Amino acid sequence: MISGSQCRAAPALVEVTRAKLSLRSGVFEDAIRDFERKVDNPNDRGIEALQAALEELGAVFIPENGGGIGVRLKFTAAEARQIERLEGEGGIVANDRVP
Repeated sequence: MISGSQCRAAPALVEVTRAKLSLRSGVFEDAIRDFERKVDNPNDRGIEALQAALEELGAVFIPENGGGIGVRLKFTAAEARQIERLEGEGGIVANDRVP
């Protein structure tokens, strides 16, 4: 399940207002606001509805993976093709770190 912080960040990424998110998810705007501000949590069903609505709009939620939770946008089809093309180019395998 997503956190309040993820719920606050995702609408900005997918460019949706709290009012529109409320309509799409069926969760009251006040409940979304309180969840984003960590004042109160909706019930599990409400959080799942928020997550589903945001995922439909293009958000991808990143679970705790040792580096913290997060949210990002889905790749577009063009971006996915570009990544696939670049991954198939070959070349020298090296450390990705920039000194």
